[in-house]
Amino acid sequence: MHAAPGFDPRILHSLPALLDGWLLTVELSVLGALGSLLFGHLALALQLGPYPALRGLARLHISFMRGTPALVQLFVLFFALPLVGLGGRPVLAAALALALNSGAYTAEILRGNLRVVGAGQFEAGVALGMAPWRIWWRIALPQMLTASLPALINEFTILLKTTPLASVVAVTELTYAGQMIIARTYLSTQVMLLVGVGYLALALPVIHLARRAERALRAQRTTGGAA
Repeated sequence: MHAAPGFDPRILHSLPALLDGWLLTVELSVLGALGSLLFGHLALALQLGPYPALRGLARLHISFMRGTPALVQLFVLFFALPLVGLGGRPVLAAALALALNSGAYTAEILRGNLRVVGAGQFEAGVALGMAPWRIWWRIALPQMLTASLPALINEFTILLKTTPLASVVAVTELTYAGQMIIARTYLSTQVMLLVGVGYLALALPVIHLARRAERALRAQRTTGGAA
């Protein structure tokens, strides 16, 4: 029984290594996305707060993260973590770099879409005796997230495509795993096609679910407004 033309059986032996790299890419993407939302909301809250020093700190953080290469930020974190007793954790350094970098863009996305919440809605919440956190949680946040969802999904895909930077600190994510297999087998085209499929397998379901969530949230708002 002969192998199909253009197919090399060594590809099958490489699948476990690619799967391990793909799983690590999933881990980096999930940690980076969750951290991005956390740091993005924190930076936004500091910018909207009453303390000038904290507002300036948040703006400085955003400017630094948006104005310097992600690779530089990764190296800074990787060499800084040992100073606080967290050395030897390249995955942590990579996930934190992804989260901080993406969080700066997330903060600006959220700030730009905060305009969908009119000042009158905040005033109405205060008039009803709602606490500030409750006004934010029940009134502002749902509308802001709905308006921001397309841009946030786009930011997630950018974050996903940034994960190969982790290879510079010896994190064997999907692309780096593919490169090591190519160095051993010289099957560049086949391996890189599998790597591309791996990224699509992660990105496409997220995009699909986000679009469904966006439609559901808009329908809920429309129904609530009609009621």
